[in-house]
Amino acid sequence: MADRSPYHPPVKRSVTISGHQTSISLEPLFWDMLKTASEETGLPVNALVAAIDNERLASPTPSGLAGAVRIWLVQRLGKAGS
Repeated sequence: MADRSPYHPPVKRSVTISGHQTSISLEPLFWDMLKTASEETGLPVNALVAAIDNERLASPTPSGLAGAVRIWLVQRLGKAGS
């Protein structure tokens, strides 16, 4: 990430959730964080996004999937700093 600005616009990538493909647009910083979380949890990125999606859908006021991924990652950072 050192070679690019943290303010890079979102990048769209495809993920598979519950057997169907969808795309998510996230800034490269969040894609990097998601990859790190995937490695640390031992879950493939698709499985991690599916788990985040399940949490999102269980919420009384679900956000969009990209927003849910960002929120999940920021909450994870907060827990790591505690």
